[in-house]
Amino acid sequence: MDDRIRFFEHQGKQILLLDFSHANANEMQLLLEYVRVTVAQHSRESLVTLADFTGCAVDHAVATRIKEVLTLDRPFVKKTAWVGSESIPHAFMENFHTFSQREIATFKTREEAMDWLAKD
Repeated sequence: MDDRIRFFEHQGKQILLLDFSHANANEMQLLLEYVRVTVAQHSRESLVTLADFTGCAVDHAVATRIKEVLTLDRPFVKKTAWVGSESIPHAFMENFHTFSQREIATFKTREEAMDWLAKD
């Protein structure tokens, strides 16, 4: 899991990568739990995160878990960007925003997302 959920630096900014790319539904559940535990170990509003959902499986159970983790992580995450979310059904995306009360910026590429996250 450490290769999928890890910190990296971009333009001097520490970013927590949440790499869900090409994960099946079971892997998504495991990764989401790992994210929840990892994020909760940090200070409030201290994290900048980049989530990559390219080609992953998001069924109803995974979508429910994403909503829960987004809500639990809210106190710790200052800024978040997603890539690959165009494959996630629009209804799920709306539900993520509404339920978690978080702003989620979406981008077409990791590079665009990283540049946006690195800006203060």
